[in-house]
Amino acid sequence: MARPPSRRPGYNRKAQYGLFASYVVAVSGAALGLLMVLVAMFDPTGFSAIRAVASEVTAPLSTALNSMVSGIGTIDERIAAYWRAGSQNITLRRQVEADRNAIIEAKAVKQENLRLKKLLRLVDTDDSQVLAARLISSSSGSTRRFARLNAGRMQGVRPGMPVRAPEGLIGRVLFTSPNTAEVLLLTDTSNIVPVRRAQDNVPAISTGLGDGSVEVRALSAGRNPFHPGDVVVTSGIGGIYQPNIPVAVIVRVEGEISYGIPLANAARVEAVVVERPFEQVVTRQEGAAERQPADDAAGNEAAAAP
Repeated sequence: MARPPSRRPGYNRKAQYGLFASYVVAVSGAALGLLMVLVAMFDPTGFSAIRAVASEVTAPLSTALNSMVSGIGTIDERIAAYWRAGSQNITLRRQVEADRNAIIEAKAVKQENLRLKKLLRLVDTDDSQVLAARLISSSSGSTRRFARLNAGRMQGVRPGMPVRAPEGLIGRVLFTSPNTAEVLLLTDTSNIVPVRRAQDNVPAISTGLGDGSVEVRALSAGRNPFHPGDVVVTSGIGGIYQPNIPVAVIVRVEGEISYGIPLANAARVEAVVVERPFEQVVTRQEGAAERQPADDAAGNEAAAAP
């Protein structure tokens, strides 16, 4: 006959110890709760201190439990976001492309606004302007350089009138029709413009070369005074162009000849201003001063041009 596993039938010793420990814990918790109630009733200040200490002690555990609960609560959202990541990436790529196109368009509009503001400032500050117009075409493959305006005799445009853009001089009107006008560009071989160096007023003559550039020759004899980077402007001599209109920048010097690039490119400019010919003040021998209209001189020069 086998020996029984325990001499005492019923509960074993381990179960008895566990039951006794639970009783002790329950009685201790009740006693501690009753003690806290008594302290809160008869010593509120001490109870506040105890509560503060308990809060400080349990703060790390509360933080860890809160993070755990938050993570468990958002696990479904994270799984859903993982599955939707592919479609979201495609949508974001399309949005980035659309935003890139919008940025490019915004930059183009910004540049156009800046150019138009310059043109408006030019019109506001210069009372010699006749009207604002647009270049609708220009020749680029021929040795003769012309451009066409969308304004003519009916709008007040006459041969010999200077044409300028915000960046600088374009040329002068050569021929007009009722609603269009032909402009002889600055780079044409028959267009001669009196100029001067902007920084020290060295006089010179600018002549078009027919290839998109101009030739600048100083009026003074001797060494060529120009250097690459010099800017030349109209001098106002000759009774056609207003003084101080930007003309070209010197890019190359060879002997007595300097070569420049016009600051205003007719192929890229759209809005221009048509001006009245400049009236130069001359002095008679008697000492009286009068204004000599430049329309006749400009008309003669335009008629003599090929």
